[in-house]
Amino acid sequence: MSNVETAIELAGVSKSFGSTRILEDIALSVPQGSRTVVVGSSGSGKTTLLRLISGFELPDSGTITVFGRTVAGPGVAVAAHRRGIGFVAQDGALFPHLTVGQNIAFGLGPALRGGTRRQRARAVSELLEMVSLRPDFAERRPDELSGGQQQRVALARALARQPRVMLLDEPFSALDAGLRAATRDIVAETLERAGITTVLVTHDQAEAMSFAHQLAVLRDGNLCQVGPPREVYWRPVDLFTARFLGDAVVLPATISNGFAACALGTVAVAPTSLRGDACIMLRPEQIIVEHCETGGADAATATACTGQVEAVDFYGPEVQLAVRLFSGGPATPASPQSAGTLSPGTVSPGTVSPGTLSPGTLIHVRQHGTTGIVAGSRVSLTARGPATAFAARP
Repeated sequence: MSNVETAIELAGVSKSFGSTRILEDIALSVPQGSRTVVVGSSGSGKTTLLRLISGFELPDSGTITVFGRTVAGPGVAVAAHRRGIGFVAQDGALFPHLTVGQNIAFGLGPALRGGTRRQRARAVSELLEMVSLRPDFAERRPDELSGGQQQRVALARALARQPRVMLLDEPFSALDAGLRAATRDIVAETLERAGITTVLVTHDQAEAMSFAHQLAVLRDGNLCQVGPPREVYWRPVDLFTARFLGDAVVLPATISNGFAACALGTVAVAPTSLRGDACIMLRPEQIIVEHCETGGADAATATACTGQVEAVDFYGPEVQLAVRLFSGGPATPASPQSAGTLSPGTVSPGTVSPGTLSPGTLIHVRQHGTTGIVAGSRVSLTARGPATAFAARP
């Protein structure tokens, strides 16, 4: 998004209700034409942030700028209807006593509202087409529509005012999983085709990462991290962000020479200035689990087994394995010479000492397809891609 004009800029924005601080010193830039998703748990301040941008609330401090125009700040309070911003609420907020066409026509500008019936009907049909609904939907009532169709009508009504910015307040949360994904795709395509800058708030991590060009993680009124979804997911700045955005395998480790010694063995880490005691984070999908042979009393064979499966949960296309790692004490980090023999992002399996295979850390990993691994299987684990290191112990 480099060299792209900033559509929305928040600088030092704070908001309290009574003695409760909701948002603290928020700084956020939203590039023009992009989709930014603000994700956070309930009560983190997501909806308040949208209401400040829209003009339904005013900040206690800081400034909000929309396309270079200050709309909120010291001595400035531009009314919501003068900001050129569309807003779609969680429930759509359609008028139940009006038809779909009348709901959408309500959002039309004064020129069209004062035009002929044919002009209004044509405008409504064009807006319905924008959100992938047929023109005959104009005659229906909101209670005759599915949840996804109602949300698309709400979007059409918001688009009727030709906004440059669209704010979406968890508009898909009440829909079932299949309908939610389909509606989200239609909304994303509609807004991108219209070149409208979009800010969506949600507590659904998967929805956030699939919809966003830019992801902002909000925790207790503070922005933890802002960046492209892949970057925030794979290289979170702290353990809260790592765990909030998906399952995470977090292990104590000792870091040296670009590698970490942990219960898995010696694991490559992403570039970090950390040394000594720390912890590492791997996503479950980074870990490959394979059967290992345990027959006989050969100690060399036993050392290849780094864990034992305690449970297998079936999720259709994938399974989740609960693996109890064998505890052999912390491994010594690889030396620069030995590290050079490891492929980046792999585990060295020989760091668990023979004869010390006592129960250790329980981790959960995911595997695609049928693995044939069952509870009780002894397995070896291999990491793909580098781990992320954090100073704090888990």
